[in-house]
Amino acid sequence: QGQLVESGGGLVQAGGSLRLSCATSGSIFSINEMGWYRQAPGKQRELVAAITSGGSTNYVDSVKGRFAISRDNAKSTVYLQMNSLKPEDTAVYYCNVKNIWGIDYWGQGTQVTVSS
Repeated sequence: QGQLVESGGGLVQAGGSLRLSCATSGSIFSINEMGWYRQAPGKQRELVAAITSGGSTNYVDSVKGRFAISRDNAKSTVYLQMNSLKPEDTAVYYCNVKNIWGIDYWGQGTQVTVSS
């Protein structure tokens, strides 16, 4: 069964940076879109950033200019570079991968905490 392995979360002060990584393992094939979602306590999960197989990117307005998503297709890995972090970025961040048949795979989540 396909699996996503996330890393890179942690505690950082406001204004700092973190880089999240998500590597696919197992039998995930024909990957189309890769992305990152986040869920803060008491809030719904929201899409933070996504990148298609062709390299097109999409960001939620609140992170534009601060976050950058990228992918390494050879390694089937997606990254999220987070700069100028704010306390409101605090959440559990989830990796998401969609294959060409529309099947979703999710990571286990990694905590990002930004202190003021």
